[in-house]
Amino acid sequence: MGLSLCCFDMSMILKLLTLLFQLVVANSLYSLHQNPRQPSCHDEDISALLQFKQSFTIDASASIDVGSSPKLSSWKLPAEGEHNNTSCCSWDGVECDETSGRVIGLNLSSSQLYGSINSNSSLFRLVHLQSLNLADNNFNRSQIPTSIINFQRLTYLNLAASFFSGQIPSQVAYLSKLSFLDLSQNMVDKSSPSDGLLKLDASIMKNLVQNLTKLENLSLGFVDISSTVPDTMANLSLLTSLVLRNCKLFGEFPAKIFHLKNLEILSVRFNHDLTGYLPEFNQSSPLTELQLTYLDISDNNFHGPIPNSYANLTQLVTLRLLGCSLVGPIPPWIGNVSSLEYLDLAFNGLNGSIPTSVSSLKNLQILYLHRNSLSGRLNQNHLELLVEPPRTTGTSNVTYIQQFESLTLNSCRLKEFPYFLRYQEHLKWLDLSFNNIHGRVPKWMWNVSTRTMVYMDFSSNFVSGFDQPPVVLPWVNLQRFKIDSNMLRGSLPIPPPSIIAYEIQNNKLTGEVSPMFCNSTSLQVLDVSNNNLGGMLPECLGNFSDNLRLLLLGSNSFHGLLPQTYTNKSNLKVIDVSQNQMQGKLPRSLENCLMLELLLLSNNKFSDVFPFWLGNLPQLKILAMRHNGFYGVIGKPEHGNYGFPDLRILDLSYNNFTGEILIDHVFSETSMIMRPNITVNESTYMTTGLLIHVINTLWVVYNKDYSLTIANKGVERFFSRIQQAFAAIDVSSNKLEGKIDPSIGKLKGLRSFNISHNLINGSIPLSFGNLSLLESLDLSNNKLSGYIPQQLAQLTSLSQFDVSYNNITGRIPQGPQMNTFNSTSFEGNPGLCGAPLSNECGDTKASQPAASTGEEDGDNTGLVYGLDWIFVVSGFVGGSIVGLRVFLCVHQEVEYLVRTSRYSGEVKVLEITRSVNSQ
Repeated sequence: MGLSLCCFDMSMILKLLTLLFQLVVANSLYSLHQNPRQPSCHDEDISALLQFKQSFTIDASASIDVGSSPKLSSWKLPAEGEHNNTSCCSWDGVECDETSGRVIGLNLSSSQLYGSINSNSSLFRLVHLQSLNLADNNFNRSQIPTSIINFQRLTYLNLAASFFSGQIPSQVAYLSKLSFLDLSQNMVDKSSPSDGLLKLDASIMKNLVQNLTKLENLSLGFVDISSTVPDTMANLSLLTSLVLRNCKLFGEFPAKIFHLKNLEILSVRFNHDLTGYLPEFNQSSPLTELQLTYLDISDNNFHGPIPNSYANLTQLVTLRLLGCSLVGPIPPWIGNVSSLEYLDLAFNGLNGSIPTSVSSLKNLQILYLHRNSLSGRLNQNHLELLVEPPRTTGTSNVTYIQQFESLTLNSCRLKEFPYFLRYQEHLKWLDLSFNNIHGRVPKWMWNVSTRTMVYMDFSSNFVSGFDQPPVVLPWVNLQRFKIDSNMLRGSLPIPPPSIIAYEIQNNKLTGEVSPMFCNSTSLQVLDVSNNNLGGMLPECLGNFSDNLRLLLLGSNSFHGLLPQTYTNKSNLKVIDVSQNQMQGKLPRSLENCLMLELLLLSNNKFSDVFPFWLGNLPQLKILAMRHNGFYGVIGKPEHGNYGFPDLRILDLSYNNFTGEILIDHVFSETSMIMRPNITVNESTYMTTGLLIHVINTLWVVYNKDYSLTIANKGVERFFSRIQQAFAAIDVSSNKLEGKIDPSIGKLKGLRSFNISHNLINGSIPLSFGNLSLLESLDLSNNKLSGYIPQQLAQLTSLSQFDVSYNNITGRIPQGPQMNTFNSTSFEGNPGLCGAPLSNECGDTKASQPAASTGEEDGDNTGLVYGLDWIFVVSGFVGGSIVGLRVFLCVHQEVEYLVRTSRYSGEVKVLEITRSVNSQ
């Protein structure tokens, strides 16, 4: 009995223990599921991350993604007394190895980081990193640190759109485990995609392609490579995505790259010197094995017909071949590529009829066929065939209407708004620009795609107004509204709060700018210039939106004061209120607009002294104040050190300025035009570019060329586009006096100088001869004396020259360029002689001024000419000699290098200006 009881007890105990174990395990699993255990961080990793955090500031403007957030704000140790959960593995963007606890991944994309980074950064102590994403931040033009070589385990590296600059270090080419590399979109301004900051040496490019054999994704968009594409790139057999957009590539593109079997995305757009043919796919690389879904080779020099073998790409979603000099007809098999959603064949040499097979592309959302030589009525007829229902009197017929997201019908000779648009419910992009559309915007347009429309362009037509316009435009998500260069009358339609770019310039609109415009806090571009608008500007225009970049109000009839309040959060780049009736003083708060590049105040009624305080603006390039009531002395400012560090164009003409203008007090030594060795690509122009996100991954670029009117010889010259290297000074038609500052010769980039119609005296500085780029020089209607320096005849770029109506004497210098000017350039100077004037010089040799290499201090330096005889004395002689026409004092160690200093009746007194060793 005792034995059986013992056995029973042991049996029960075993069952209870088993049950208890199962409960413990289940509870543990449940706890792990509810509260997964974070691996514990290593102290050295925590230290490295916190030091990295301390080296940056958080700035919302450093990231452009709408979903950006300050991830590093979660990186902190617990306060005393809090639960000791110090694992950095729980911090935003940090990934740790579950076993070792080492940090193996950092995803800090769009983290609003601002600051510089170098090889000493604590980041490079995280040597276990396998993934690093720093995209969409602002690293303040730092170079990619060479310490990147520390990350030998890295498989993923993304440094896109983060203001990295300079040469990509060779160390990147030795991260042999990389499968993903993105260095794209590092540009001067994220809103200006034409200028890249990064460069990649051709030899490093070859090493990169040779060593990184595991690459699957390679994106180098906007990196200046400036070389051919290495043939060895075709050996990267794992590539699924290759983006070489706008890399300044040239030469023939290796056709073998098209044959990479895993390639899904290929973009080599905007490489204008890249050549080649679209390849046929042969038997050795059967199309059935290709995975290509996105092909973009636009804006290159590819040429020839569209290959028939493309008909077999059954997976192609996006095909962009615009601007490739393609010829021949659109092949009818295009309708067989049923997966196509985006087809762009614009700006080519295609001809013939648009094939009706395109109508079978049921997935097609975006179709661009403009700027070709297609027969018929081009895009309009074809698209109406595709989407417009038959017009019947009955209502019982139900017709399928294909819905589009994007329609581009520019330059299609349309005469009215296409009727089929009234049935579109999902349009995001509509472009009807550069047509012959007359009349008013029809009433039914106010109901077209009101929830989805993002981009709308009716510019360059003959639209005269709106049928029953609403107070506010009805498209609630509209980001860009462009209806400029029409014949619109009536009042300004008010944009919705979502608007980013509002362009309604070059019309005939009247009324005022409503304060309701200030509800659009996303607005970056407001252009209402060249209309008939009037009234006073709303005060809120100065600071209603930190996003505002371009405020263009010129050529209207606005009056009153400028908005008075501008904060240091302002991102304004251009303010144009020229050609209005604005009055009063300039608001001192403009000094807060540190991003300002262009300030146009011309042709108003402003009354103020010269705003030296604008010299604090580090990026101000153009300051135009002509035709106003500005007054006072333009001299050295009494207080402060203002330098105008980047000023290129200064126009102060037609005001009431007095005193001398001192060049080196206005133009800083650091200014571009002051530096003699700077190299500038003269084919580039001053532009303000904005990159606007409009449809998911689709971006639109707004570029505004700088323009300016500059006067010479009384004739105004309009520059619609201004080269980056262009520099001009116009202080004409004031009351300036004194001599021309010889430091004018330091302005090596000066192209135009106008100081006419003032009270300037003294002689023409020889330093003008240093201005090898000078194109226009107007010194007319002053009190200048002396002769015209021979050095001016050496300025081969000089195409406009005027010294008329001064007191200049002597022979006009002769030379190929100087001989192109007619007599009007020299008239009004009785003492001038020689061609092209009719009065001849008496002594040809003696009357010709000789060039000099001597230094100057404002007066003419050179050999004496036009003299009867010279009296030379050794040693120092003081006093004066009466009765001689010429007196020359020469020291024993000095040659006869002299200057004219003063006249005394018939006696000309000459003084030594420079010592020269004599043999």
